Amino acid sequence: MESISVFDMLKIGVGPSSSHTLGPWRAALRWIGELKEKKQFEEVAEISVDLYGSLSLTGKGHATDIAVMLGLSGFDPVTYPIEDIEKEIDFITSENKLKLNGELEVPFIPKQNIIFNRKFLEFHPNGMTFRATLKNGSIKSTSFYSIGGGFTVKEERKRKKIKLEKFAQFPFPIEKGAELLAYCKAEGKTISGIVLENEKSLRSETEINDGLKKIWNVMLDSMYVGAHTEGILPGGLNVTRRAFEMNKNLIGDHKYTNAEEWIGAIRNTEVKFRQILKWVSCFALAVNEVNASLGRVVTAPTNGSAGVIPAVMMYYMVIENHDANFEDVRKFLLTAGEIGSIFKKGSTISAAMGGCQAEIGVSSSMAAGALCELMGGTPEQCLMASEIAMEHHLGMTCDPIAGLVQIPCIERNAMGAIKAINACEMALDSDPSKAKVPLDKVIATMWETAKDMTSKYKETSEGGLAVQVNISDC
Repeated sequence: MESISVFDMLKIGVGPSSSHTLGPWRAALRWIGELKEKKQFEEVAEISVDLYGSLSLTGKGHATDIAVMLGLSGFDPVTYPIEDIEKEIDFITSENKLKLNGELEVPFIPKQNIIFNRKFLEFHPNGMTFRATLKNGSIKSTSFYSIGGGFTVKEERKRKKIKLEKFAQFPFPIEKGAELLAYCKAEGKTISGIVLENEKSLRSETEINDGLKKIWNVMLDSMYVGAHTEGILPGGLNVTRRAFEMNKNLIGDHKYTNAEEWIGAIRNTEVKFRQILKWVSCFALAVNEVNASLGRVVTAPTNGSAGVIPAVMMYYMVIENHDANFEDVRKFLLTAGEIGSIFKKGSTISAAMGGCQAEIGVSSSMAAGALCELMGGTPEQCLMASEIAMEHHLGMTCDPIAGLVQIPCIERNAMGAIKAINACEMALDSDPSKAKVPLDKVIATMWETAKDMTSKYKETSEGGLAVQVNISDC
């Protein structure tokens, strides 16, 4: 069993991809830490990085090389000013040198020192190997695997003991949905109530609240920035940002100074069914347009699916409950995080392993269950909502055109958010005791589907829309 905190599932980082950008970035930082721990850091003369499988095939489009360089430079993806990225990369590429961890200057030519290998390593499709040549001529290398959602591992066996030790801290250890429901029934608590008790075994309630507020503020900021930024997304596909025009058409030309003022204005707009659909789509598109432009977002559970959860929470705030406050946000994020962790334990949240069902499907499932709790659903109805949402994402492929998290990824976030709301409403009007498919069964089905899916539909840009549509067509 594995203990996964909500702060593991919802991580602040930089776009466009949690597995291809945030994961390699964090892996580079881990590698530096290991060099220091082994007293080898000061002896480094040269460094290189090999990218394998999906990291190689779609790495350029996902800015994997940029993320690696920023990680090697010692920058924190949570706090590093995104407006400085271009300047830092220009310095490295023009000077052909890199300051390792901001301390040790080493020669570094990106086109030579970051190697894109098409072959796949056995453990996971997202493999990478960091190599350091020391001053005495010896070579020290370490391989990492980016397994989705910004998680990085070396190999499972070495982590098993650590996982079990951490897992033992939770008063309510959870691997499956059925176990979660059993705890809710025995303790008379909601899903968020059980999750809160688990989180309190790791940190104080003040720390929990502060952490969740930071997460929500980044989500809110990404919606606001995306809805108020026009132009063309980077990458060469010439994709026009759409959230700006959607927001403008819905609310007019008025300029808002901050997100709270914007929320107040939205609450006062017309909310017919068509406008609701447009607003939810606008929120989701906004986040993922920020993500696609190397902006700061929250993995939920991945960067490619970062727009679904904030869009559904925003829907609740501006459509369903104008009095919604941080307590609602806390319940929503705690519930969503736990549902996501159950998917990670029972299946995968990596598109390179499971296709887009592992990203948009899981995020939609997380949002559906979390919204259901806010709408007064029982724990059984919440997991039913999650099951319904995933059931209708099963088999979804990951086939990004040109390896960019733009087409069809951005639109899929809007569709995932709408499905989440729909799944919640169906669950609220249903008797969970009569449900034919429990959440655990759909998670198992998702994993079997992932294993059966051919690799060309798993974030390689070798199948689907990625080969049917030429860049010139865009």
